[in-house]
Order: sequence, then structure tokens, then C-alpha cells
Amino acid sequence: MAEVDIVDGETGRSVPRDGATMGEIVLRGGCVTMGYFKDEAATRAAIRDDGWFYTGDVGVMHPDGYLEIRDRSKDVIISGGENISSVEVESVLYGHPAVNEAAVVARPDEFWGETPCAFVSLKDGAVASAAEVIAWSRQRMAGYMVPKTVVFRAELPKTSTGKIQKYVLRNLAKEMGPTRRGVSSSKM
Repeated sequence: MAEVDIVDGETGRSVPRDGATMGEIVLRGGCVTMGYFKDEAATRAAIRDDGWFYTGDVGVMHPDGYLEIRDRSKDVIISGGENISSVEVESVLYGHPAVNEAAVVARPDEFWGETPCAFVSLKDGAVASAAEVIAWSRQRMAGYMVPKTVVFRAELPKTSTGKIQKYVLRNLAKEMGPTRRGVSSSKM
């Protein structure tokens, strides 16, 4: 790469090098694609007039220049103005003794706009309730990051290579409709 940066999506300016301010990762150089094959609209969206390629990844830049990828921009949950990294919530959920798999997506919420919705499969023989997973999570992360909805599934949808299909889960969360007051859970 000739250049790598993290920029504010609205202003296009570099974010502070503080290890906390998130922005979109952009690339520029001779080894970056010239565009998407037969897809001019996607090319225009990803490669801006200034020559930067907008990756769709969200990250932070540390004071020493270390770039840390936090999430995909489409997977960031915006709840009451707070940006929540689905990857951070998932990493906490994977620490739960009963959780085998976890994926977190945005679910519409009447008050907050979006809230985290966790899709979870349990380990063989393990038992857990939505309320228990939520209470466990509340002890380990900021309150606004705690999933408001926990959906238990025998197995999460995956590609043939084993990658969890978050787009399927995003659609399921939207189909459930907006969350209201209180805790909701379901088995699907």
C-alpha cells in the first residue's frame, strides 16, 4: 500500500490517532483495484474522486500508527447515537460458558433506533435463558452494548466455508419488528 488511513465518513478527514475514534478504513496506491468488474455503481461508491478506496471496514488508529480493524461498517449498530461494534459484543458472548456460536446484528427499536440482537447457539447439553445471557453480558460490558434481544437457534446460518451469514440474521431481526420496553427473546 502506498497509503492507508482512517477517515470520518461525513467529512473525509482523518480521525484522531487516539485508539478510540472510529472511522472508515481507506486505501490508495498502485496495488488497489481500479474498480469492480462490470459494476460502475459499486466502483463509484467505493473509489472516490480523490482516489481513495473506501473498504467498508471500520477501525481506529492508535498513536503509534497501529491500525485496528473493529468491524464492517454495515455491521455497526447505532443505538441512541452510540456506535456499537458487533464484533466486540460477540467476543463477550463467546466467553459465556453455554454459548457455542454468537452473532450480533441490529434490530429496529422504537426508542433507540437500533439495539443489539444476539443470535446464539448453545453447546451440546448446555442450558441458558435469554434473561440469563443478558444478565451475564450486563456484568461484562457497557449497558448500551448489552443485547436487548437474544434468539436461540440450533445452528446459525453459514456459507459452505463456515462463515456466519449475517445478512440472513439481519433480515430475521428486521422481520421480528422493533423492540419495545423490556427484554425479548425467542427460539427460531
